[in-house]
Amino acid sequence: MAELAATRFAISPLSETVAGLQQLGGRDRNPLNLRWLRWAADEIARRPLGLSRVRPLLVNDRRSWPEFLVPAPLGAATAIEDDLAAVERTTASHVRASLRRVFGEELPDAAAALAAQPAAGLRAIAAELRTAHDRLIAPHWPRIRAVLDADVIYRAKQLAAGGAEKLFADLHPDLHWCDGRLTMRGRHWRTEHVVRRGPGGLVLIPVVLGPPHVMIKKSTSTQTTVRYPARGVGALWTAGTRPPAGSTVRLLGRARAELLEALRSPATTTELARALGVTPSAVSQHLAVLRENGLVARERSGRNVLYMTTALGVSLTSPSSPDLPVLP
Repeated sequence: MAELAATRFAISPLSETVAGLQQLGGRDRNPLNLRWLRWAADEIARRPLGLSRVRPLLVNDRRSWPEFLVPAPLGAATAIEDDLAAVERTTASHVRASLRRVFGEELPDAAAALAAQPAAGLRAIAAELRTAHDRLIAPHWPRIRAVLDADVIYRAKQLAAGGAEKLFADLHPDLHWCDGRLTMRGRHWRTEHVVRRGPGGLVLIPVVLGPPHVMIKKSTSTQTTVRYPARGVGALWTAGTRPPAGSTVRLLGRARAELLEALRSPATTTELARALGVTPSAVSQHLAVLRENGLVARERSGRNVLYMTTALGVSLTSPSSPDLPVLP
């Protein structure tokens, strides 16, 4: 099981950019991201995006799209520059083979132009994706990244506690682990598929702005990528947008109640301070009290410390919302 031993998690801003563009194009829209979709549509209406190279490859009548647009990240968390550099490194033979897999031998105009001049075409595509990222993803990236980090923390604990069986038991309803084999079946898939891990194992990539189903690409590198809906997306765009319940205010005081409401979606101290319009030191003091009383927990993710409500904190903010991510 060397392939499984090499399985790892990764976070990719390019993955979110591509997924967001597909959502905006009407491909497998996830209603949980409706607030972002409305914001992004308004942003593009205000100042249109030039996507003449990228859009025909991502939004069309085909069931798939070229996998080199989201290469497997080399590390646990990449910057957009790293992702785009990997796109530009795609070999000409890989580009042409991928385009044929998606579109067949009779390539449409945009794909034919890319096949004719892969290096120049990839540079133009990378430039379009960079602009799309800066306009549509970067303004929300700290919040999106916090949700992705929280998901990876949770999944890593599942893997450590019970191996692949426990990890894939709730990664997504379409994924099933049995007898050392990962299969995929569900409403989005007509027949059962065996997920081929390849010699480099699997790269598991949580996605916020993606569709409700799993997305698997087999030729992004030596590793197969499995992009799946991140936990807690349902709270991302609504956390902190409503006033805390009166009972929570009376119990905790308004400042801490508002902080707990904002933490329905995970965040760092800096992001909480910015969202609430207070100093980071004030946020830290309130977080310390909430932690002492078991309402929030924290986990380190790289250089950042991530805060999130516990099950007890969730019960005070949204007792009827099962989609909220919770740190144990």
